[in-house]
Amino acid sequence: MEHHEHKHQHECECHGHEHEHEHHHHHEEEEEGKGRLFKIVAAAVLLVVAVMVEKKTGWTTWQYLLLFLVPYLMVGWDTLKEAAEGLFHGEALSEDFLMSIATLGALGIGFMPGAETQFPEAVFVMLFFQVGELFEEMAEGRSRRSISHLMDIRPDSARVERGGRWETVKPEEVAVGETILIQPGEKVPMDGVVLEGHSSLDTMALTGESVPRSICEGDEILSGCVNLSGVLRVRTTKAFGESTAAKILDLVENAASAKSRSESFITQFARVYTPIVVVLAVLVAVIPGLVTGEWTTWIYRGLMFLVVSCPCALVISVPLTFFGGLGGASRKGILIKGSNLVDTLSQVKTVVFDKTGTLTEGVFEVTAVHPEVLDQKELLHLAAHVERHSTHPIAMALRNAYPEEQDSCAVEGIKETAGHGVVAQVNGKRVAVGNSKLMEAEGAAWHPCEQEGTIIHVAMDGEYLGHIVISDRIKADSAKGIRALKAAGIGRTVMLTGDQEAVAASVARTLGVDEYHAQLLPADKVTQVERLLEEGKLAFVGDGINDAPVLTRADVGIAMGALGSDAAIEAADVVLMDDKPSKIATAIRIARRTLRIAKENIGFAIGVKILVLVLAALGVATMWMAVFADVGVTVLAVLNAMRALRT
Repeated sequence: MEHHEHKHQHECECHGHEHEHEHHHHHEEEEEGKGRLFKIVAAAVLLVVAVMVEKKTGWTTWQYLLLFLVPYLMVGWDTLKEAAEGLFHGEALSEDFLMSIATLGALGIGFMPGAETQFPEAVFVMLFFQVGELFEEMAEGRSRRSISHLMDIRPDSARVERGGRWETVKPEEVAVGETILIQPGEKVPMDGVVLEGHSSLDTMALTGESVPRSICEGDEILSGCVNLSGVLRVRTTKAFGESTAAKILDLVENAASAKSRSESFITQFARVYTPIVVVLAVLVAVIPGLVTGEWTTWIYRGLMFLVVSCPCALVISVPLTFFGGLGGASRKGILIKGSNLVDTLSQVKTVVFDKTGTLTEGVFEVTAVHPEVLDQKELLHLAAHVERHSTHPIAMALRNAYPEEQDSCAVEGIKETAGHGVVAQVNGKRVAVGNSKLMEAEGAAWHPCEQEGTIIHVAMDGEYLGHIVISDRIKADSAKGIRALKAAGIGRTVMLTGDQEAVAASVARTLGVDEYHAQLLPADKVTQVERLLEEGKLAFVGDGINDAPVLTRADVGIAMGALGSDAAIEAADVVLMDDKPSKIATAIRIARRTLRIAKENIGFAIGVKILVLVLAALGVATMWMAVFADVGVTVLAVLNAMRALRT
């Protein structure tokens, strides 16, 4: 026990240190950015001064070199250092190395017989390279800040009741079962149950929804929400590290680590592309030089090849695009567990829904009781007794309809069969409560009911006693969600349910679902999904609690209404933090847009580079064009990537 407590304490301390480290890291990044900007401005001023001095004086080449080396080293020292370290660690073909060789080569050309000095160009290339680096850092920082501001749900402190007084401590120090006080305007530090008070909660950071949620005594409260109005006393139910806010933060932070196909392609492309261009640059510099003897001209063109060859526009902008897409989705309450899933989600052709809890409210209530032998109360009494330990929503509806549990009935040998029902011994008699399949297995002569809803039949020792009708409400957003999917070009929507044919047909007709399959066991749902998988990419949408096998089998598993559901966050690839089916179409649109922006950046960067490489080989391009093909294209690609943040 002590070991576990120490381990938990250590984990909590680690979380605290990580949080402090993040603040420290952001501060360091800001300082580095200011330092880089100062160097760029100072080097630019010194470059202008050096150019003016060069025009008015008759100095030697060496004197001019020393003059231009001041701004060059001021702005390029870090790049030269990184290049040397990369070379030492066997990573020669980095952008720092290529830029260093190109600029040092340009500085050296001035010493060749009959050659003009290229000192201003060499300094400018390094200067513009640093401007590009600064721009990339700013863009990435903006992306990260956008997400971290959105996910700024990690509370800094908690007010806990100890020894009859309130103490302000770090959330990591609060144990499960302790009582915390949450004032208006404060973030909820940990998951718990409200003991006293009522209020409204801002759940924007978790769900992307701006409408506040009302909460009162006995309700569950989740970390990451903001208490808007009343004072709340809350008993904690989870440790800080296990709370909803911590899990969501972990999910978002780790989402970028699973690379998309586009990102993997870019990494592999850069590994092949850069060495090829470096070899071409050497060939451009050497072979024509040997033939014509114009070494200066061809070495200059070879250096241009090196500047253009840097693949930084691709290596930076494509991951940044996916990072922006993931951030934009999370702002809408859609958590996508990795860049690789953005690829898959954009290609989805079929969306399959579970019915209960996904398209319907999942809140069942008894709407009719049709007894055959007993009276209504006795039929409900038997059904509620047999279902007393089941966690199924239908069982809960039966227990709610007959809450009088305390009586002399002896209920033993309860056996639940998924997709059929429950059988138990009640006062020595075998009572079966479930669907028509269970009645047939029991040999009871059941008959259908004309009333719409889920029909629960009851039999005792093989004799049919009657049935109970239980109904579920369709979600207000479901029809809109199906329409939105069709508008987004989804070819097929399918509903799978274990419910009766009549109920399934009614829901499918009301919502406009293309296809439905009723009276399915959990294994049948997997079979249906496997059949549909043959026709293209498929997303399965469920509540994440009892749909784990199907969520795992689909190309993309989407958990609906997962606010507070650990099972959903674990099982699904995409987690929708609220109960709205219309968010599925939003997720698909965001995925497609992200992929489109990534492809635009790839096409634009490669196109411009190839064009300038051809012009450089023909002697038409200048070093300024080469700089644009590298740094300019990078800046434009990064600006384009930033669009992925907007949803």
